[in-house]
Amino acid sequence: MDTDFLLIMRMKQGNEEAFEVFVQKYYEEILRYCSYHCFDTEYAKDLTQETFLKFFTNLSEYHYKGKTKNYLYTIAGNLCKNFYKKKKDMPMEGEELEMASVPGANSLDNVLNRVMVEDAIERLPEELREVVILYYFQGLKLIEIAGVLKIGLPLAKYRLGQARKQLKKMIGHI
Repeated sequence: MDTDFLLIMRMKQGNEEAFEVFVQKYYEEILRYCSYHCFDTEYAKDLTQETFLKFFTNLSEYHYKGKTKNYLYTIAGNLCKNFYKKKKDMPMEGEELEMASVPGANSLDNVLNRVMVEDAIERLPEELREVVILYYFQGLKLIEIAGVLKIGLPLAKYRLGQARKQLKKMIGHI
């Protein structure tokens, strides 16, 4: 029997330990996902917490279908989209990337490369950006990406190919 199914059943019964185990199982993955969408570490943590909060709030209506991780990605993705909408409405003056927190960013070249890649990914159309983040940064397989995004596998492959082409044009190598 699937561990997620058992965890969800125990959570629906109010078992506090099951909630903790569930969060521990998925927290780092969802945080990493939110971090690639929102380069502010604190906002990424907030979005991750809000993802779990939304999941738990609607737990009584949740019907387990073997794709709990996909559902968490969907919630997180929607929250990240809302974050981008809000961010576009905010004044841009004084914004800075927190490059000091980037692992391995100890040289100017590393920092510049990271900024260039982040900028290029941010300029991709949303549907291509999602595939890139899920594939390269989350390590999901194309079939998993298709499930998360609720698209067919051929479309997921096509979007990854298109994203690579556009990134090559923007950056010059990949």
